[in-house]
Amino acid sequence: MLFKQQAWLRQKLLVLGSLAVGSLLYLVARVGSLDRLQPICPVEGRFGARGQAEFPLRALQFKRGLLHEFRKGNSSKEQVHLQDLVQQLPKAIIIGVRKGGTRALLEMLNLHPAVVKASQEIHFFDNDDNYAKGIEWYRKKMPFSYPQQITIEKSPAYFITEEVPERIYKMNSSIKLLIIVREPTTRAISDYTQVLEGKERKNKTYYKFEKLAIDPNTCEVNTKYKAVRTSIYTKHLERWLKYFPIEQFHIVDGDRLITEPLPELQLVEKFLNLPPRISQYNLYFNATRGFYCLRFNIIFNKCLAGSKGRIHPEVDPSVITKLRKFFHPFNQKFYQITGRTLNWP
Repeated sequence: MLFKQQAWLRQKLLVLGSLAVGSLLYLVARVGSLDRLQPICPVEGRFGARGQAEFPLRALQFKRGLLHEFRKGNSSKEQVHLQDLVQQLPKAIIIGVRKGGTRALLEMLNLHPAVVKASQEIHFFDNDDNYAKGIEWYRKKMPFSYPQQITIEKSPAYFITEEVPERIYKMNSSIKLLIIVREPTTRAISDYTQVLEGKERKNKTYYKFEKLAIDPNTCEVNTKYKAVRTSIYTKHLERWLKYFPIEQFHIVDGDRLITEPLPELQLVEKFLNLPPRISQYNLYFNATRGFYCLRFNIIFNKCLAGSKGRIHPEVDPSVITKLRKFFHPFNQKFYQITGRTLNWP
């Protein structure tokens, strides 16, 4: 009899122990995803005065599944917080450029507790079918956030699409516009590399970069090649300046964001009138990947997708020299218009 009681007691203790371990693992997982919900800090500038507006420290990426999870809970405090969540139109947009580092910039800005990012490229303003669906369709594509937070989306095709400046102006004439650029020749080769990889995945052949970038008939730079046209930044920017003053643009150095991201992010914080919150703690160099990754807290780290940082094919040095000579006068004008000189050859 005593033996049976001891066996029963051991079984109960084993069950209780399993439940305790399971509960502990669940709490750790919750902390990993929600630990920044509880602390609060003020938003400064146009998005709220210090000491008045407060927001949860977590840069919330609320999806309906997570909302449902909260609603199943018993915490009335969490439910009250949920009632404040809204889907806002963006107060800032990363409008380009393609292969300039738009994804890296968006993910890094998402480290800031006042910033909430749209995870996918919406392509609202550059896609006629999407634009025809109306502004409420666009709003519904935005993540849930608190009113004091800034929603940011990025669609690099915006920068080069002719209709986009007017369409964004009609939505919000005072919106903040972020343009991240890289050295034009490097960006063009990166653009080519991405397309080349897509072709290879489908077992398709593709021209060498040199044949696309240089017109075989004239031996001059082929301005009909999209990768080249996109890198003529000043031509596209001039179209935007018909609707927005230069003060509403901020130029991010995409090359520097790779090697020294924090100073670039601090400049963006200032441009968006945000209190400084992103620190060196949030950025660590991953030697295996060869670029900086993100640290949200002691539990949650994130690196960009493996498709980032592709190895570029070797390009004929004479073609690189020809391209840099071609881009040089456009670069000088870009510096003059934006007021920012970059270390491009």
